[in-house]
Amino acid sequence: MKYIILLVIAVSFFGCKTPEARKPESVQSGSFYKESAERNKKLNARERTKIEAIMAQNPEYDYVVSNSGFWYRYHTKAAVDTLTAGFGDIINFDYTIKDLNGDTIYSEKELGNQTYIMDKQEIFKGLREGLKLMKPTETVTFLFPSQKAYGYYGDKNRIGTNIPLIVQVTVNNITQKTNN
Repeated sequence: MKYIILLVIAVSFFGCKTPEARKPESVQSGSFYKESAERNKKLNARERTKIEAIMAQNPEYDYVVSNSGFWYRYHTKAAVDTLTAGFGDIINFDYTIKDLNGDTIYSEKELGNQTYIMDKQEIFKGLREGLKLMKPTETVTFLFPSQKAYGYYGDKNRIGTNIPLIVQVTVNNITQKTNN
Protein backbone atom coordinates (compact mmCIF):
# COMPACT_ATOMS: atom_id res chain seq x y z
CA MET A 1 0.00 0.00 0.00
CA LYS A 2 2.90 2.37 0.76
CA TYR A 3 4.33 1.80 -2.66
CA ILE A 4 1.06 2.62 -4.37
CA ILE A 5 0.68 5.85 -2.39
CA LEU A 6 4.30 6.83 -3.17
CA LEU A 7 3.72 6.00 -6.85
CA VAL A 8 0.54 8.16 -6.98
CA ILE A 9 2.37 11.05 -5.27
CA ALA A 10 5.36 10.73 -7.64
CA VAL A 11 3.14 10.62 -10.75
CA SER A 12 1.13 13.59 -9.45
CA PHE A 13 4.28 15.56 -8.69
CA PHE A 14 6.03 14.93 -12.01
CA GLY A 15 2.85 15.00 -14.11
CA CYS A 16 1.71 18.44 -12.94
CA LYS A 17 3.88 20.84 -14.85
CA THR A 18 2.82 24.40 -15.46
CA PRO A 19 1.61 24.85 -19.03
CA GLU A 20 4.11 26.45 -21.36
CA ALA A 21 3.08 29.08 -23.83
CA ARG A 22 2.98 27.96 -27.43
CA LYS A 23 5.54 29.46 -29.72
CA PRO A 24 4.13 31.30 -32.74
CA GLU A 25 4.03 29.26 -35.90
CA SER A 26 5.05 32.14 -38.15
CA VAL A 27 6.23 35.68 -37.71
CA GLN A 28 5.05 38.52 -39.94
CA SER A 29 7.98 40.37 -41.42
CA GLY A 30 6.05 43.28 -42.90
CA SER A 31 7.08 42.23 -46.41
CA PHE A 32 3.43 42.17 -47.54
CA TYR A 33 3.06 45.85 -46.67
CA LYS A 34 6.34 46.74 -48.35
CA GLU A 35 5.32 44.88 -51.52
CA SER A 36 1.89 46.51 -51.48
CA ALA A 37 3.40 49.98 -51.08
CA GLU A 38 5.78 49.29 -53.95
CA ARG A 39 2.91 48.10 -56.20
CA ASN A 40 0.94 51.26 -55.37
CA LYS A 41 3.92 53.49 -56.18
CA LYS A 42 4.30 51.81 -59.57
CA LEU A 43 0.56 52.06 -60.25
CA ASN A 44 0.54 55.77 -59.33
CA ALA A 45 3.53 56.42 -61.59
CA ARG A 46 1.86 54.65 -64.56
CA GLU A 47 -1.39 56.56 -64.06
CA ARG A 48 0.42 59.87 -63.69
CA THR A 49 2.30 59.22 -66.95
CA LYS A 50 -0.99 58.53 -68.77
CA ILE A 51 -2.63 61.64 -67.34
CA GLU A 52 0.38 63.80 -68.21
CA ALA A 53 0.24 62.42 -71.78
CA ILE A 54 -3.41 63.49 -72.06
CA MET A 55 -2.51 66.99 -70.88
CA ALA A 56 0.45 67.14 -73.31
CA GLN A 57 -1.84 66.16 -76.22
CA ASN A 58 -4.06 69.14 -75.36
CA PRO A 59 -1.67 72.08 -74.89
CA GLU A 60 -4.46 74.54 -75.64
CA TYR A 61 -5.98 73.75 -72.25
CA ASP A 62 -4.57 75.16 -69.05
CA TYR A 63 -4.60 72.30 -66.54
CA VAL A 64 -4.27 73.00 -62.83
CA VAL A 65 -2.89 70.49 -60.35
CA SER A 66 -4.91 70.31 -57.14
CA ASN A 67 -3.48 70.03 -53.66
CA SER A 68 -5.36 66.73 -53.40
CA GLY A 69 -3.54 64.93 -56.21
CA PHE A 70 -5.70 65.34 -59.31
CA TRP A 71 -5.71 67.68 -62.30
CA TYR A 72 -8.48 69.84 -63.74
CA ARG A 73 -9.31 72.45 -66.34
CA TYR A 74 -12.15 74.91 -66.74
CA HIS A 75 -14.56 74.96 -69.68
CA THR A 76 -16.52 77.80 -68.15
CA LYS A 77 -15.34 79.76 -65.14
CA ALA A 78 -17.50 82.04 -63.02
CA ALA A 79 -16.06 85.55 -63.18
CA VAL A 80 -18.11 87.13 -60.42
CA ASP A 81 -19.59 84.50 -58.12
CA THR A 82 -17.30 83.51 -55.25
CA LEU A 83 -19.64 81.00 -53.59
CA THR A 84 -18.11 77.54 -53.16
CA ALA A 85 -19.66 74.64 -51.27
CA GLY A 86 -18.95 74.05 -47.60
CA PHE A 87 -20.02 71.36 -45.15
CA GLY A 88 -23.75 70.70 -45.39
CA ASP A 89 -24.35 72.90 -48.46
CA ILE A 90 -26.52 71.41 -51.20
CA ILE A 91 -24.95 71.17 -54.65
CA ASN A 92 -26.96 70.52 -57.78
CA PHE A 93 -24.79 69.28 -60.64
CA ASP A 94 -24.55 67.17 -63.80
CA TYR A 95 -21.59 65.00 -64.78
CA THR A 96 -20.18 62.46 -67.21
CA ILE A 97 -17.59 59.77 -66.47
CA LYS A 98 -15.06 58.55 -69.07
CA ASP A 99 -11.95 56.42 -69.01
CA LEU A 100 -8.57 57.86 -70.02
CA ASN A 101 -9.17 56.79 -73.63
CA GLY A 102 -12.19 59.11 -73.71
CA ASP A 103 -14.72 56.28 -73.83
CA THR A 104 -17.90 57.11 -71.94
CA ILE A 105 -18.54 54.88 -68.94
CA TYR A 106 -21.57 56.79 -67.62
CA SER A 107 -23.22 59.57 -69.62
CA GLU A 108 -24.80 62.69 -68.16
CA LYS A 109 -28.16 61.41 -69.40
CA GLU A 110 -27.70 58.07 -67.61
CA LEU A 111 -26.56 59.64 -64.35
CA GLY A 112 -29.22 62.34 -64.40
CA ASN A 113 -29.20 65.55 -62.45
CA GLN A 114 -27.54 65.07 -59.06
CA THR A 115 -28.17 66.69 -55.70
CA TYR A 116 -25.44 66.20 -53.14
CA ILE A 117 -25.15 67.43 -49.55
CA MET A 118 -21.47 68.29 -49.10
CA ASP A 119 -19.64 65.84 -46.85
CA LYS A 120 -22.89 64.28 -45.61
CA GLN A 121 -23.48 61.81 -48.44
CA GLU A 122 -21.34 59.18 -50.12
CA ILE A 123 -19.62 60.18 -53.34
CA PHE A 124 -16.18 59.18 -54.56
CA LYS A 125 -13.32 61.12 -53.01
CA GLY A 126 -12.05 62.96 -56.08
CA LEU A 127 -15.48 64.23 -57.07
CA ARG A 128 -16.18 65.39 -53.51
CA GLU A 129 -12.89 67.32 -53.46
CA GLY A 130 -13.47 68.67 -56.97
CA LEU A 131 -16.95 69.96 -56.15
CA LYS A 132 -15.46 71.97 -53.30
CA LEU A 133 -13.41 73.92 -55.85
CA MET A 134 -16.33 74.78 -58.10
CA LYS A 135 -18.76 77.70 -58.20
CA PRO A 136 -22.27 77.82 -59.68
CA THR A 137 -22.41 77.78 -63.52
CA GLU A 138 -18.85 76.43 -63.83
CA THR A 139 -17.98 73.42 -65.96
CA VAL A 140 -14.74 71.61 -65.17
CA THR A 141 -13.03 68.48 -66.47
CA PHE A 142 -11.19 66.53 -63.80
CA LEU A 143 -8.47 63.93 -64.39
CA PHE A 144 -8.60 61.58 -61.40
CA PRO A 145 -6.01 58.87 -60.71
CA SER A 146 -7.66 55.67 -59.54
CA GLN A 147 -7.01 56.30 -55.83
CA LYS A 148 -9.08 59.51 -56.14
CA ALA A 149 -11.76 57.70 -58.15
CA TYR A 150 -13.09 54.27 -57.21
CA GLY A 151 -9.73 52.72 -56.29
CA TYR A 152 -9.12 49.05 -55.87
CA TYR A 153 -12.79 48.02 -55.66
CA GLY A 154 -14.22 49.94 -58.60
CA ASP A 155 -17.90 50.79 -58.52
CA LYS A 156 -18.89 47.08 -58.71
CA ASN A 157 -20.59 47.81 -62.02
CA ARG A 158 -18.83 49.37 -65.03
CA ILE A 159 -15.72 50.83 -63.38
CA GLY A 160 -13.16 48.14 -62.67
CA THR A 161 -10.18 47.90 -60.37
CA ASN A 162 -7.71 50.82 -60.39
CA ILE A 163 -9.27 52.78 -63.25
CA PRO A 164 -8.31 56.47 -63.54
CA LEU A 165 -11.17 58.65 -64.76
CA ILE A 166 -12.00 61.77 -66.72
CA VAL A 167 -15.04 63.42 -65.17
CA GLN A 168 -16.73 66.49 -66.62
CA VAL A 169 -18.89 68.32 -64.08
CA THR A 170 -21.25 71.30 -64.36
CA VAL A 171 -22.41 72.86 -61.10
CA ASN A 172 -25.90 74.24 -61.62
CA ASN A 173 -26.28 75.85 -58.21
CA ILE A 174 -25.19 75.74 -54.58
CA THR A 175 -27.64 76.25 -51.74
CA GLN A 176 -25.92 77.20 -48.53
CA LYS A 177 -26.88 75.34 -45.38
CA THR A 178 -29.21 77.32 -43.16
CA ASN A 179 -28.52 77.33 -39.43
CA ASN A 180 -31.81 76.11 -37.97
